[in-house]
Amino acid sequence: MQTQILNFTHSKLSDLISKALEAAKSNGATSAEAEISVATGKNVSVRLGNLETVEHNNDKSLSLTVYIGQRRGVASTSDFSSNAIDDCVNAACQIAKYTSEDKAFGLPEKSQFATNVKDLDLFHRWDKDESIMINKALSCEDAALSFDGRIENSEGAQMSNTEGMFVYANSSGFIGGFPSSRFSLGCSIVAKDNKGMQRDSAYSSVRCFSDLKDPRLIGHEVAQRVLKRLNSKTIKTGKYPVIFEAPIATSFISSLVSAISGGNLYRETSFLLGSVGSKIASEVLTIFEDPFLLRGNASTYFDDEGVSVKPRILVDKGVLNGYLLSTYSARRLNMQSTGNAGGPHNLIVQPSDSGLEELISSMGTGLIVTELLGHGVNMVTGDYSRGAAGLWVEAGEIKHAVEEITIAGNLKAMLNNVAAVGGDTYENSSKYTGSILINEMMIASNN
Repeated sequence: MQTQILNFTHSKLSDLISKALEAAKSNGATSAEAEISVATGKNVSVRLGNLETVEHNNDKSLSLTVYIGQRRGVASTSDFSSNAIDDCVNAACQIAKYTSEDKAFGLPEKSQFATNVKDLDLFHRWDKDESIMINKALSCEDAALSFDGRIENSEGAQMSNTEGMFVYANSSGFIGGFPSSRFSLGCSIVAKDNKGMQRDSAYSSVRCFSDLKDPRLIGHEVAQRVLKRLNSKTIKTGKYPVIFEAPIATSFISSLVSAISGGNLYRETSFLLGSVGSKIASEVLTIFEDPFLLRGNASTYFDDEGVSVKPRILVDKGVLNGYLLSTYSARRLNMQSTGNAGGPHNLIVQPSDSGLEELISSMGTGLIVTELLGHGVNMVTGDYSRGAAGLWVEAGEIKHAVEEITIAGNLKAMLNNVAAVGGDTYENSSKYTGSILINEMMIASNN
């Protein structure tokens, strides 16, 4: 029996997308590709022990890309009626007729398409009523609010469940897709001391309901986080070791991803252009890409263009083994697609230490970054400067909170100064990393 979402099965979606591709061909397209998706979801939110909202969401989408020679047109619709699909096809073809030619446009080679369908355990149906979701959210918030008397307010707790399915197909004969599910539970609270108020949040996001973190553990986690932010003090401007706490370390890895992604490379706006085979980071840093990770946040057996994907070591003891390329960016660089249209698929940073406590101990004196502000990252030069908040460490012990500071450096130097990666892996992102210790960065107090 086929999975059904919003009365659509994989077969029904496949039929609709095939009709769209046939219509594109009839309208003069030399090739075409399309993605069709449906999703349904529930979301509940509570605040201060009271139910605030219960939402039900249904979404449909068809996105079509047509090629007329080396010209491209893109159009989309949320209406799956025959007339609406025809209108979408006509719009895409009209756009293509008036765009500029680009020799890099077009579908991948047939030899690159995925042929082995893999079940990656991404879909887990959950047909319980909203009362369970409400109770989970209430329990999470209550655990946070009752943890300490200084926690006096809540921005609410939420739980959501989404089920979706998509099919991608192109005129070269590839068709593939699968259903997936997502469950999320989180809470945001406010604590107060004589210096003012602080807020923080924590959540769990998984594929299967049974994998959700216990709501009271989430509540205790966010309570401990927000209490550490109270009683902040100033520090002296200077160069110090810095630990990016695991949730924040994902943004550091994201900066590396941007630098080795096709768009920045073919535009020559990356400081890592021409770096494949070269040492770009400390020997401590090894990063795997595993698209076949069961229940993974970005797991798949093909990329956004139908190109097959495979596990690989992206960075091996500091040496960059390859880029992240789509068909278009690969052609612009005279290279081959790496199956990364749409981005990387589960990056796993190999830990070198057991956890955050070990990193704190080895750091001695320095800063744990728990929040980043702004987007001061220059991909051309690698220059890095962002507002931050965190925890000040002396002699291997957390002393007090720090806020209104700026951390600065250069991504090249930061990558080469990675001293350790903790085993406290953050699992709510497609970048699975623990906390990362960097030997030295400039920290400027804004007070």
